[in-house]
Amino acid sequence: MSQMPQQAALPKCPSCAEPLEPGDLFCGACGYDLSLVPAPPGDQPTLAMTGAADVDWPAPEPPGPDSAEPRTHRATDVPGTDSGGAPLPGPESGGVRLDRPAEPEEYALQAPDPRAESATAAPVCVACRAGRVDGDGYCENCGHAQPRERDHMERESGPLAAVSDRGLRHHRNEDAFAVAHTALPDGAPASVAVVCDGVSSATRPDEASMAASRAASDSLLAALPRGTHPQQAMHEAIVTAAQAVDALAGEPDEAREHSPHQNAPACTLVASVVTSGLLVVGWVGDSRAYWVPDDRSAAPARLTEDDSWAAQMVAAGLMNEAEAYADERAHAITGWLGADAYELEPHTASFKPDRAGVVVVCTDGLWNYAEAAEELARIVPQDAAERPLHAARVLVGHALDGGGHDNVTVAVVPFPAPAPGAGSA
Repeated sequence: MSQMPQQAALPKCPSCAEPLEPGDLFCGACGYDLSLVPAPPGDQPTLAMTGAADVDWPAPEPPGPDSAEPRTHRATDVPGTDSGGAPLPGPESGGVRLDRPAEPEEYALQAPDPRAESATAAPVCVACRAGRVDGDGYCENCGHAQPRERDHMERESGPLAAVSDRGLRHHRNEDAFAVAHTALPDGAPASVAVVCDGVSSATRPDEASMAASRAASDSLLAALPRGTHPQQAMHEAIVTAAQAVDALAGEPDEAREHSPHQNAPACTLVASVVTSGLLVVGWVGDSRAYWVPDDRSAAPARLTEDDSWAAQMVAAGLMNEAEAYADERAHAITGWLGADAYELEPHTASFKPDRAGVVVVCTDGLWNYAEAAEELARIVPQDAAERPLHAARVLVGHALDGGGHDNVTVAVVPFPAPAPGAGSA
């Protein structure tokens, strides 16, 4: 028969801690079955590893003169053997090392990627160079308003270039421009420049000028390669620009009720198309185009006539030009692009210059400081045809040096249009 396993005498009941007598099978206090208590594991003898008794441990060295304790040997000081008795590789053989080098108390952190930081960091103030710029464009440290993208714009397109600046008195730039170059059906080059001046007394003049410049440029770039005559293409471009500005006035009736005093967005426009033998200009308003020959002994010329009160007085013979432009009503425009314009009357003119030169297309922010063609020609650098961007910068700088009372925008277009690949220097 099977027997219960012999249990070692327990001093106390594992259930209620009542003292037990030797030979008890059950607790006298709680009746706990003492046979359920597992037998304690027997002590297992320590087994010797094969060959362990043959290890020749070096004797400890005697204490040195500077040390009170003998040097302790490390495990790596003793050559080991594998289970077959072959010697194990030492530390110098490239095997596993047990003497790991000391680890530094601190690990150096990897430097942050400056590209990731610059992509997420807020821009730094241009005034104090310390504060961050908030979402509204103001410094969180000094409160300085930061320059906006349109405050100063420069662009080159093949042989022509343009520059626009907010000026020194206005809080924003309401001018806009577009410069581009294309080819006629016969492969001859053509340069396109459009300059627009937002009417400050109207609402959203900056949007009007931008919409008009883009629409006119796109229209010209689409029509000229199809073979449309440049003067006809100019007329169509002005009509297209007017429609783009008119569309900005399509506000909900509720918006008009809240702001009944606001005029529809409006702007002026002047543009030029230059080919290898033809110069075409078109305009509405008082932005202008000038002809400046490379040979400064030849006479420069103004190519446009203002749609303004002063121009009307001169045309009617009621005032001479000096008297008209001295009047405070001189710059009141009589033609513009916008939904509330009296009537759209695009002006176009074509010329065939007999010599090389440049066309200067500009807003009144420039010609207020150099109104006569002769005066403007004296400012235009002699190498304007080779360096149109530099020339445009010089002309804008002239306006700023004169006071910068208005936004100023200038495009410089060399005539004749150079062949493809012969861009500005």
